[in-house]
Amino acid sequence: MKDWDATNYDAKDNLLRVVRAEAAGLFALAGRADAWEAPTACPLWQVRDIVGHLIDVTESYFVAFDAARGGTAVDDPLGVRVMQGRLDEGAKTHRTLDAHAALERLEGDFDKMMGICEALGPDDWAGLTVTHKYMGPLPAFFYPTFQLMDYGVHSWDIRQGTSRAHGLTGETGDLLAPFMFILWSATVEVPADTTPYAVGIRVTGNNGGDFRVSVGPDGLSYAPGEVADLPAVIEFDPGSLVLTAFGRVNAGTIRGDRQLADSFLNSFFRI
Repeated sequence: MKDWDATNYDAKDNLLRVVRAEAAGLFALAGRADAWEAPTACPLWQVRDIVGHLIDVTESYFVAFDAARGGTAVDDPLGVRVMQGRLDEGAKTHRTLDAHAALERLEGDFDKMMGICEALGPDDWAGLTVTHKYMGPLPAFFYPTFQLMDYGVHSWDIRQGTSRAHGLTGETGDLLAPFMFILWSATVEVPADTTPYAVGIRVTGNNGGDFRVSVGPDGLSYAPGEVADLPAVIEFDPGSLVLTAFGRVNAGTIRGDRQLADSFLNSFFRI
Protein backbone atom coordinates (compact mmCIF):
# COMPACT_ATOMS: atom_id res chain seq x y z
CA MET A 1 0.00 0.00 0.00
CA LYS A 2 1.53 3.27 -1.13
CA ASP A 3 0.51 5.28 1.92
CA TRP A 4 2.56 2.92 4.12
CA ASP A 5 5.61 2.85 1.84
CA ALA A 6 7.80 5.72 3.07
CA THR A 7 9.93 5.54 -0.06
CA ASN A 8 6.85 6.66 -2.02
CA TYR A 9 5.70 10.29 -2.01
CA ASP A 10 2.11 9.08 -1.55
CA ALA A 11 3.05 8.10 2.02
CA LYS A 12 4.29 11.58 2.95
CA ASP A 13 1.21 12.82 4.82
CA ASN A 14 0.77 9.53 6.63
CA LEU A 15 4.43 9.40 7.64
CA LEU A 16 4.52 12.97 8.92
CA ARG A 17 1.28 12.42 10.85
CA VAL A 18 2.83 9.47 12.69
CA VAL A 19 6.09 11.33 13.30
CA ARG A 20 4.18 14.20 14.90
CA ALA A 21 2.27 11.81 17.15
CA GLU A 22 5.47 10.12 18.34
CA ALA A 23 7.19 13.48 18.91
CA ALA A 24 4.26 14.78 20.97
CA GLY A 25 4.45 11.66 23.10
CA LEU A 26 8.19 12.04 23.66
CA PHE A 27 7.88 15.71 24.61
CA ALA A 28 5.23 14.78 27.19
CA LEU A 29 7.35 11.94 28.61
CA ALA A 30 10.52 14.03 28.83
CA GLY A 31 8.67 17.01 30.31
CA ARG A 32 7.44 15.19 33.42
CA ALA A 33 8.78 16.64 36.65
CA ASP A 34 10.57 13.43 37.66
CA ALA A 35 11.83 12.41 34.21
CA TRP A 36 14.91 14.46 33.39
CA GLU A 37 17.55 12.25 35.02
CA ALA A 38 15.54 9.02 34.92
CA PRO A 39 17.09 5.90 33.34
CA THR A 40 16.17 4.69 29.86
CA ALA A 41 16.64 1.52 27.83
CA CYS A 42 19.97 2.97 26.63
CA PRO A 43 22.37 1.95 29.43
CA LEU A 44 24.50 5.11 29.31
CA TRP A 45 21.65 7.57 28.75
CA GLN A 46 19.19 9.29 31.00
CA VAL A 47 16.11 11.00 29.56
CA ARG A 48 18.08 14.25 29.25
CA ASP A 49 20.61 12.47 27.03
CA ILE A 50 17.90 11.27 24.64
CA VAL A 51 16.73 14.88 24.36
CA GLY A 52 20.34 15.96 23.77
CA HIS A 53 20.76 13.23 21.16
CA LEU A 54 17.67 14.38 19.29
CA ILE A 55 18.95 17.96 19.27
CA ASP A 56 22.31 16.73 17.98
CA VAL A 57 20.98 14.63 15.11
CA THR A 58 18.18 16.98 14.07
CA GLU A 59 20.53 19.94 13.83
CA SER A 60 22.89 17.81 11.71
CA TYR A 61 19.97 17.29 9.31
CA PHE A 62 19.68 21.08 8.88
CA VAL A 63 23.33 21.26 7.82
CA ALA A 64 22.79 18.38 5.39
CA PHE A 65 19.70 19.95 3.75
CA ASP A 66 21.37 23.36 3.50
CA ALA A 67 24.28 21.73 1.66
CA ALA A 68 21.97 19.75 -0.62
CA ARG A 69 19.88 22.79 -1.52
CA GLY A 70 22.89 25.07 -1.90
CA GLY A 71 25.12 22.62 -3.73
CA THR A 72 27.94 23.15 -1.25
CA ALA A 73 30.59 20.57 -0.39
CA VAL A 74 30.15 18.34 2.64
CA ASP A 75 32.59 16.34 4.70
CA ASP A 76 33.09 12.68 3.87
CA PRO A 77 30.66 10.46 5.82
CA LEU A 78 32.09 9.06 9.03
CA GLY A 79 30.60 5.59 8.58
CA VAL A 80 28.23 3.70 10.84
CA ARG A 81 31.00 1.98 12.82
CA VAL A 82 31.73 5.15 14.79
CA MET A 83 28.11 6.16 15.29
CA GLN A 84 27.61 4.78 18.77
CA GLY A 85 30.54 6.68 20.28
CA ARG A 86 30.00 9.88 18.34
CA LEU A 87 26.27 9.97 19.10
CA ASP A 88 26.98 9.48 22.80
CA GLU A 89 29.39 12.41 22.71
CA GLY A 90 26.90 14.57 20.82
CA ALA A 91 24.08 13.77 23.23
CA LYS A 92 26.07 14.56 26.35
CA THR A 93 27.36 17.91 25.10
CA HIS A 94 23.83 19.17 25.80
CA ARG A 95 23.85 18.20 29.49
CA THR A 96 24.68 21.84 30.17
CA LEU A 97 21.07 22.71 29.25
CA ASP A 98 18.35 22.48 31.86
CA ALA A 99 15.13 20.64 31.04
CA HIS A 100 13.19 23.74 30.00
CA ALA A 101 15.92 25.07 27.71
CA ALA A 102 16.65 21.68 26.14
CA LEU A 103 13.02 20.84 25.44
CA GLU A 104 12.32 24.32 24.10
CA ARG A 105 15.28 23.97 21.72
CA LEU A 106 14.26 20.46 20.65
CA GLU A 107 10.66 21.45 20.01
CA GLY A 108 11.90 24.35 17.88
CA ASP A 109 14.22 22.00 16.00
CA PHE A 110 11.35 19.57 15.44
CA ASP A 111 9.08 22.28 14.05
CA LYS A 112 11.85 23.40 11.70
CA MET A 113 12.49 19.83 10.55
CA MET A 114 8.81 19.25 9.91
CA GLY A 115 8.79 22.41 7.81
CA ILE A 116 11.65 21.02 5.73
CA CYS A 117 9.83 17.72 5.31
CA GLU A 118 6.52 19.38 4.45
CA ALA A 119 8.27 21.37 1.72
CA LEU A 120 9.54 18.24 -0.02
CA GLY A 121 7.71 17.83 -3.31
CA PRO A 122 7.19 14.67 -5.37
CA ASP A 123 10.44 15.25 -7.26
CA ASP A 124 12.38 15.91 -4.04
CA TRP A 125 11.10 12.90 -2.10
CA ALA A 126 13.33 10.38 -3.84
CA GLY A 127 15.16 12.74 -6.21
CA LEU A 128 16.89 15.14 -3.81
CA THR A 129 20.11 13.64 -2.44
CA VAL A 130 21.02 14.71 1.08
CA THR A 131 24.32 13.55 2.60
CA HIS A 132 24.00 12.01 6.04
CA LYS A 133 26.81 12.67 8.51
CA TYR A 134 27.46 8.96 8.98
CA MET A 135 25.73 7.09 6.16
CA GLY A 136 26.56 9.30 3.19
CA PRO A 137 24.28 10.34 0.29
CA LEU A 138 20.64 9.36 0.79
CA PRO A 139 17.31 10.24 -0.84
CA ALA A 140 15.42 12.93 1.06
CA PHE A 141 12.66 10.56 2.21
CA PHE A 142 15.12 8.98 4.63
CA TYR A 143 15.07 12.09 6.83
CA PRO A 144 11.39 12.08 7.87
CA THR A 145 11.87 8.34 8.32
CA PHE A 146 14.88 9.00 10.55
CA GLN A 147 12.68 11.35 12.56
CA LEU A 148 10.22 8.51 13.06
CA MET A 149 13.07 6.28 14.23
CA ASP A 150 14.35 9.09 16.46
CA TYR A 151 11.05 9.77 18.17
CA GLY A 152 9.40 6.34 17.94
CA VAL A 153 12.29 4.21 19.19
CA HIS A 154 13.51 6.73 21.77
CA SER A 155 10.00 7.17 23.17
CA TRP A 156 10.07 3.40 23.65
CA ASP A 157 13.44 3.79 25.41
CA ILE A 158 12.02 6.33 27.86
CA ARG A 159 8.96 4.20 28.60
CA GLN A 160 11.19 1.16 29.07
CA GLY A 161 13.10 3.04 31.76
CA THR A 162 9.93 3.30 33.84
CA SER A 163 9.71 -0.53 34.13
CA ARG A 164 6.05 -0.42 33.10
CA ALA A 165 4.69 -2.75 30.42
CA HIS A 166 4.33 -1.01 27.05
CA GLY A 167 4.91 -1.47 23.32
CA LEU A 168 5.50 0.19 19.96
CA THR A 169 2.49 1.47 18.01
CA GLY A 170 1.45 -0.46 14.93
CA GLU A 171 1.66 2.60 12.69
CA THR A 172 5.26 3.28 13.70
CA GLY A 173 6.20 -0.36 13.30
CA ASP A 174 4.53 -0.63 9.89
CA LEU A 175 6.30 2.42 8.47
CA LEU A 176 9.72 1.46 9.85
CA ALA A 177 9.68 -2.29 9.18
CA PRO A 178 11.09 -2.16 5.60
CA PHE A 179 13.98 0.03 6.76
CA MET A 180 15.12 -2.60 9.25
CA PHE A 181 16.55 -4.65 6.39
CA ILE A 182 18.61 -1.60 5.42
CA LEU A 183 19.72 -1.23 9.04
CA TRP A 184 20.74 -4.88 9.11
CA SER A 185 22.67 -4.55 5.85
CA ALA A 186 24.56 -1.52 7.26
CA THR A 187 25.45 -3.16 10.58
CA VAL A 188 26.10 -6.79 9.66
CA GLU A 189 29.45 -8.13 10.85
CA VAL A 190 30.40 -11.48 9.31
CA PRO A 191 33.76 -13.26 9.77
CA ALA A 192 35.74 -13.79 6.58
CA ASP A 193 35.54 -17.58 6.93
CA THR A 194 31.73 -17.67 7.20
CA THR A 195 30.05 -20.05 4.79
CA PRO A 196 27.29 -18.08 3.00
CA TYR A 197 23.78 -18.94 4.10
CA ALA A 198 20.21 -17.69 3.76
CA VAL A 199 17.33 -17.33 6.18
CA GLY A 200 13.75 -16.25 5.69
CA ILE A 201 12.16 -13.30 7.46
CA ARG A 202 8.37 -13.18 7.64
CA VAL A 203 6.80 -9.88 8.68
CA THR A 204 3.14 -9.11 9.37
CA GLY A 205 1.42 -5.72 9.12
CA ASN A 206 0.85 -3.20 6.34
CA ASN A 207 4.36 -3.73 4.96
CA GLY A 208 4.37 -7.44 5.67
CA GLY A 209 5.60 -10.26 3.50
CA ASP A 210 8.28 -12.91 3.13
CA PHE A 211 11.91 -11.96 2.51
CA ARG A 212 14.96 -14.01 1.60
CA VAL A 213 18.03 -12.71 3.45
CA SER A 214 21.48 -13.87 2.30
CA VAL A 215 24.51 -13.48 4.58
CA GLY A 216 28.18 -14.06 3.83
CA PRO A 217 31.65 -12.49 4.00
CA ASP A 218 30.55 -9.89 1.43
CA GLY A 219 27.70 -8.68 3.64
CA LEU A 220 23.93 -9.01 3.68
CA SER A 221 21.42 -8.78 0.85
CA TYR A 222 17.67 -9.22 0.87
CA ALA A 223 14.70 -9.43 -1.47
CA PRO A 224 11.03 -10.40 -1.26
CA GLY A 225 10.55 -14.05 -2.09
CA GLU A 226 9.39 -17.52 -1.15
CA VAL A 227 10.97 -18.82 2.08
CA ALA A 228 9.53 -22.34 2.37
CA ASP A 229 12.72 -23.91 1.00
CA LEU A 230 15.03 -22.16 3.50
CA PRO A 231 16.42 -23.96 6.56
CA ALA A 232 15.26 -21.27 9.01
CA VAL A 233 12.49 -18.69 8.98
CA ILE A 234 12.07 -16.01 11.66
CA GLU A 235 8.64 -14.46 12.06
CA PHE A 236 8.14 -10.93 13.39
CA ASP A 237 5.31 -8.52 13.96
CA PRO A 238 6.39 -4.99 12.88
CA GLY A 239 7.12 -3.68 16.37
CA SER A 240 9.21 -6.72 17.31
CA LEU A 241 11.19 -6.45 14.07
CA VAL A 242 12.00 -2.78 14.72
CA LEU A 243 12.99 -3.34 18.34
CA THR A 244 15.06 -6.42 17.46
CA ALA A 245 16.90 -4.68 14.62
CA PHE A 246 17.69 -1.75 16.93
CA GLY A 247 18.97 -4.15 19.59
CA ARG A 248 16.31 -3.26 22.15
CA VAL A 249 14.83 -6.75 22.54
CA ASN A 250 15.48 -10.33 21.56
CA ALA A 251 12.35 -11.39 19.72
CA GLY A 252 11.09 -13.42 16.80
CA THR A 253 9.51 -16.85 16.30
CA ILE A 254 11.99 -19.32 14.80
CA ARG A 255 10.78 -22.01 12.42
CA GLY A 256 13.39 -24.58 11.47
CA ASP A 257 17.11 -24.49 12.24
CA ARG A 258 17.43 -22.64 15.56
CA GLN A 259 21.23 -22.60 15.48
CA LEU A 260 21.26 -20.92 12.07
CA ALA A 261 18.61 -18.41 13.14
CA ASP A 262 20.58 -17.61 16.29
CA SER A 263 23.73 -17.12 14.21
CA PHE A 264 21.86 -14.64 12.02
CA LEU A 265 20.44 -12.71 14.96
CA ASN A 266 23.91 -12.36 16.49
CA SER A 267 25.54 -11.02 13.31
CA PHE A 268 25.08 -7.29 13.93
CA PHE A 269 26.84 -4.50 15.81
CA ARG A 270 24.81 -1.81 17.54
CA ILE A 271 24.65 1.86 16.60
